Amino acid sequence: MNPTNPMNAGVTEYLLAAPNWDTLGPTFVEAIGDTLWMVAITMVVGGFFGLLLGIFLYTTRPGGILQNKAVYTIINVAVNFFRPIPFIIMIAMLYPLTLQVVGTTIGRGAATFVMCFSATFTVARIVEQNLVAIDPGVIEAARSMGASPWKIITSVILPEALGPLILGYTFIFIAVIDMSAMAGYIGGGVIRSEAEKELLRLAEATNIPVVTTLMARGAFPDSHQLHLGMPGMHGSVPAVTAFQKADLVIRS
Repeated sequence: MNPTNPMNAGVTEYLLAAPNWDTLGPTFVEAIGDTLWMVAITMVVGGFFGLLLGIFLYTTRPGGILQNKAVYTIINVAVNFFRPIPFIIMIAMLYPLTLQVVGTTIGRGAATFVMCFSATFTVARIVEQNLVAIDPGVIEAARSMGASPWKIITSVILPEALGPLILGYTFIFIAVIDMSAMAGYIGGGVIRSEAEKELLRLAEATNIPVVTTLMARGAFPDSHQLHLGMPGMHGSVPAVTAFQKADLVIRS
């Protein structure tokens, strides 16, 4: 662009700096490793406990081989309660439990714990739905031959539903990857460190706009002129734009 050209009057030219891959490269590798680690642990732990809950849902339901109204009701209510909760809300809701179990509410371990918890109930419902599709006649034939409930589960129920279960776990895998991306959105460090006043003074002294995560709501006055809101799908356009256009993001 020629700045002396009158056609360019009033036009601002922006030059984008080339990325420093010497710095970004190791960061990307570390981020990919963290994602794979969290997804793998969640698929193993959440997948296993979800499978157990799903089997109990199926076998303890009315007419099941382990029919038990109390157990079925408790598990069914728990699954119906936790499964529809958006993951970002689940992170906030499980803060106290995460702190007790993991010892911290930040970092890879804390995020993985919440992912395992959430995935367990999602897997449980998918497993139950796939097991319900099994032909009852096959199970009745096994029972008439004197097979024990454990034998029926391992030799009849699971093999019959293996194909649909594999497909269901494939969808769960994609959902868990989405969870790992959302886990980086926890935030709330200012509130935990009780640094609300310091954040306000910093923002006003430097005139830096402030974007708050879900867990950081209340750390900065919503009515303040420097507050842009919360980013993300349910956030505000100015907050998302600030992230996209910022040359520097200070995370607290």
